[in-house]
Amino acid sequence: MKRIGILTSGGDCSGMNATIRSAMRTALGKGVEMLAYRKGFLGLIKNDHFLMDNRSVSGILQRGGTFLQSARCEEFKLETGRQKALANLHEAGVEGLVVIGGDGSLKGALTLHGMGFPVIGIPASIDNDIPFTDMSLGVDTALNNIIYAVDCIKDTASSHARAFVIEVMGRNSGYLASVSAIACGAEYAIVPEVQFDLSDICAHLRHRFQEGRDNAIIIVAEGAGEAKTIADAIKDAIGFETRVTVLGHYQRGGAPSVFDRLLGSRLGKRAVELLVEGESGKMVGLSCHSIVATPLEEVVRSAKMPQEDMLRLAEMLGI
Repeated sequence: MKRIGILTSGGDCSGMNATIRSAMRTALGKGVEMLAYRKGFLGLIKNDHFLMDNRSVSGILQRGGTFLQSARCEEFKLETGRQKALANLHEAGVEGLVVIGGDGSLKGALTLHGMGFPVIGIPASIDNDIPFTDMSLGVDTALNNIIYAVDCIKDTASSHARAFVIEVMGRNSGYLASVSAIACGAEYAIVPEVQFDLSDICAHLRHRFQEGRDNAIIIVAEGAGEAKTIADAIKDAIGFETRVTVLGHYQRGGAPSVFDRLLGSRLGKRAVELLVEGESGKMVGLSCHSIVATPLEEVVRSAKMPQEDMLRLAEMLGI
């Protein structure tokens, strides 16, 4: 194998640049060229690429997001678009591809593998909803961002005796909500995997306030309910001031944590090694501190189960 391609797709997250840097330098060490595609699968279709060298990845390790950028590509969902992407890869002399992204990106990687093109996927999703990896790229940095924000809000909540409802990302996964609730001492984590009774929450908060605990933090995953509706219900039931903070895309950015820099470096290295060894159609992930490879077909057809022990711990510590 003489030339490998790499792209980032789907939602950006911190750690992507560390992964690209590691993959590129691993390829260089093995005498393999690396072609970088801009804006994900759109770059494959538009043939938007450049040949990387050491200067290309200099100074990107500490940067959040992805310097290759990312974009939606509806055309790749069509057979004509996929054939065009495949033809462009062959024309550029690319013999294997590293795809960094979430579930949709990994499905795209599996599609190329099914068309006979060697592909290795790398999980990148701050929701931590990709199966067969303990952690995805960007999760740890997002958690640190959330904790910093909530700690700041807690100062205001205690100063003014208020309840704050803080919305974090997680359309189908409550990982960020539950883990950040544990780490910042929130009273409640509301997640999409578990039904919640707002009247029970209000009764518990009312009891807390009667005991003299006059502020509260409720963290809600975006897929579990509307933060404003929950805040209004708490205000009406308790008569206490409530405020809403939606952290939004703030969670995605920022310099990657040590964990994400190390994870990205390990995943990028192993992805290139697998391609050079002749492997394809697999995703590299973290399992019990080891880097393991799982068939993309299994990853795509599976769902990551919620960590019930984390949910129970968040509930117990919030009492």
